[in-house]
Amino acid sequence: MRVIMKTKIWFIFVFIIANRICAQTNDSITSPINYTGTELLVGKTFDSNVNFPKTNFHKSIFLNFGKKSDNTQEEWAYRLGFPNTGMSFGLTNYGNPKKLGYAFTVMPFSEFNLQKKHRNLKLLVGLGTTYLTKKYDSIPYIYNNYPEEVNRANRTRLNWSFRLFFTYSIAQKDVSNWKVGLGYFHQSNGHTKLPNQGFNSILLSVTKETFYNTPNQNKTKVKNIPFLKSSYWFLNFQSGVGQNVLSEYLNSRKPVYNFQITTGKVFNNTLKLGLGGYYRVYGCYYDYIKNEGELILTDYPEMLENPTKNASAYGVFASSELLLGHIGFGVTLGYNIYKPFYEAQWRLAEGFNWQTQSGNIVWIEGELDKSYKLKSKIYSKLGLAYYLKNNNTAPEHNFFIGAYLHANLGQADFSELSIGYVYRFKKKYSSKKQG
Repeated sequence: MRVIMKTKIWFIFVFIIANRICAQTNDSITSPINYTGTELLVGKTFDSNVNFPKTNFHKSIFLNFGKKSDNTQEEWAYRLGFPNTGMSFGLTNYGNPKKLGYAFTVMPFSEFNLQKKHRNLKLLVGLGTTYLTKKYDSIPYIYNNYPEEVNRANRTRLNWSFRLFFTYSIAQKDVSNWKVGLGYFHQSNGHTKLPNQGFNSILLSVTKETFYNTPNQNKTKVKNIPFLKSSYWFLNFQSGVGQNVLSEYLNSRKPVYNFQITTGKVFNNTLKLGLGGYYRVYGCYYDYIKNEGELILTDYPEMLENPTKNASAYGVFASSELLLGHIGFGVTLGYNIYKPFYEAQWRLAEGFNWQTQSGNIVWIEGELDKSYKLKSKIYSKLGLAYYLKNNNTAPEHNFFIGAYLHANLGQADFSELSIGYVYRFKKKYSSKKQG
């Protein structure tokens, strides 16, 4: 029941984001240019583990519902070169439906122009959720000592989904557009259940787009709106609850309580840059210490003196966020100053069971190698936020809700749902130059 509720919450959040992306142009000069697109993708899904099921070509079909921002007077659209935004619904066959099943994807996207003049070349970025019809079964792997084929890509049906594609228009007309694309497609669960190697695919795409309610009037006047360059300082408070597990064999979901504070500048109501710090407590760390797990008794008995402290982590970070009206798309890179339990977690999570010829199960713990040293220090975060007030108006007070994927140097750490408050200091305009 808890999993069903979390699934519903995540889908509701994604649809809120998509609805706002597609409907936040109330200030448009003319009706927005809407379009639908049928996209066919083919390529290869890479093996996620040893003895991964053999796969044929990856095949996907996506239905895209989007909106061109060319004839709106939203400042974020002007500053970002009038990107397309919208919603994708996809069906995927990884090339072995019997072993890997099918995937259903719901994904908000933005498509940015990479050419100022002709605008044929674009960058498409999407972040959403995927439902998988098959998931990993741990019993054969643990007890049969490397079965002939095993899928360790996913342990949960609901997963994060990410797309990064370059697209190029090859036949564009007033009411239609044909384009081709090349890019990366990924699904994983954000460390909410292990194993979590994820699906990673490189794909080619062909898309046919059809435009509706195309305006007859000259759109160039929108591009000449004299936006003044502006900036303001902000203070951001954010608190959230995440979920993760300790290892594949200690696989019960536990909460992660996270708090962070950020200060920085917003430029032209569109680009938000900040520096900040975070503090969090991991429930799975705390329980393992408090319950006197084997590694605690043998190698880390000093952690028993203060379980809360040793289950905690804090660090500093630099953040960037694109503000698309009510929507924020953010990326964070940071440094873990204090995370004492991560060494024990690595030894547990990166280890594996080995069945000997006599039938005994031998535990091989993870090695503290160079990868561990980097991942114990480098922290990152990727996510979406919905702001209560439109950021184009630079409100003095604003609130938001966000969904985020936290990672250690690209390896998922935990998934989080959070709320936040933003305070804007006095806004400054530049009278020398216009946007």
